[in-house]
Amino acid sequence: MKNPEKPFATLKEFYPYYLSEHQNPISRILHFTGTALLFFILGAAIYSSNFYMLFAIPVVGYGFAWVGHFFFEKNKPATFKHPFYSLASDFILFFDLATGKERFQPTKKQK
Repeated sequence: MKNPEKPFATLKEFYPYYLSEHQNPISRILHFTGTALLFFILGAAIYSSNFYMLFAIPVVGYGFAWVGHFFFEKNKPATFKHPFYSLASDFILFFDLATGKERFQPTKKQK
């Protein structure tokens, strides 16, 4: 595994590190829930033309994820050192979980 202190050259290089920081099933459920709510808020804001709702997106998205990190993973979110790769990886993980490509309970191979 690459040293997270050194820069990652690509998202493809970063994503395995991201997955290694998201092994707790409760943390994965919290990340998934936060991202799902993000999409719901975005849709509701567009549908209602109430764009003030968009201010809730970072609170909801990061709130669920950070609870997962601080209380279940017991690690620091990758967002602090790799914000763009981390955000992109969160969406990748969300869709991988939704489609079954990733599991909420990682297998030993994923760990």
